Amino acid sequence: MGAWRPGQLLFAGFEGTRAPRDLLGLVREGRVGGVILFARNLEGPEQVRQLVAEFHASAPAAHPLMVAIDQEGGRVQRLRAPWTEWPPMRTVGEHDRPSHTRALGTALGRELADLGIGLDFAPVVDVDTNPDNPVIGDRSFAGTAEAVGRHAAALIAGLQGTGVAACAKHFPGHGDTQVDSHKELPRVAHAIERLWAVELPPFRAAIEADVASVMTAHVVMEALDPELPATLSPKVLGLLRHEIGFDGVVFSDDLEMAAVANHHTPGDAVRLALEAGCDALLTCCRTDVRNATLAALEALPDRLLEHPARRIAALKARYGGGTKSSDVLPPYAAHTELASQLSG
Repeated sequence: MGAWRPGQLLFAGFEGTRAPRDLLGLVREGRVGGVILFARNLEGPEQVRQLVAEFHASAPAAHPLMVAIDQEGGRVQRLRAPWTEWPPMRTVGEHDRPSHTRALGTALGRELADLGIGLDFAPVVDVDTNPDNPVIGDRSFAGTAEAVGRHAAALIAGLQGTGVAACAKHFPGHGDTQVDSHKELPRVAHAIERLWAVELPPFRAAIEADVASVMTAHVVMEALDPELPATLSPKVLGLLRHEIGFDGVVFSDDLEMAAVANHHTPGDAVRLALEAGCDALLTCCRTDVRNATLAALEALPDRLLEHPARRIAALKARYGGGTKSSDVLPPYAAHTELASQLSG
């Protein structure tokens, strides 16, 4: 295996406000590449600071850990008061001042970097074209591709300027679905011409802004692959890699979500995702799914693991989040003022 280990492709969530002993053991062995924090893990500034620091300190120098979070604003922000609470990105898009969107990204990144968090699963670059969409809605900047791309690029620039990696999601577009992929498998029937006109341009804008990572959608795009969701489809992720030209890290969405879990075993999902072009696999809660995913990774041939492992290592080298958090504590007065301006 050389200097890398298959588990570096695994990013895991957990229950509770303390680091589980079994997860810390995997981190010490270099068998987990990252951890994902959710609201259920967070109590307050000192507890979060200590939790993140313990994870970082447990990782061996050869396999540093990346700590990730979903901190979008609006409905999806795991850190809330006393940290800054940001308006939904739809409100930011309607404000339509990219310089303010970039300032939001900078402020958001500063608060995460102060905690030692090196990856934010944001921004959402889905175009909100379906008013009945149960999962995207006001998480999207706008209902047009141009506006979404413009604001996504601004937020990415601000966020990554603080040393925190951004993640454009959910490729190739979750904005015109009628069902929630947490609960079932959505299908989108648009022709390829429509995808190039609406769904795909914001991802191109994010990539041109040097976004560090992209997250896949558990959505079947029938024009590209009528059978497999994007996460598991070589046709869909081949478009991202070869036609759009993205060479950064591709994260799967959570493999515990019903859109994948109801149709594939963890072992099959791991193999299909890596064969399709994913680099990192998310298991956001369940220990049994995490362990099954790790076992599947460790049983795969090197040819499926080497390129993803190199991309993950490069991501960590650039956006690791460090091993110590800063001494800055919330609230952040200037950030609160900016959030108020963007909410108006």
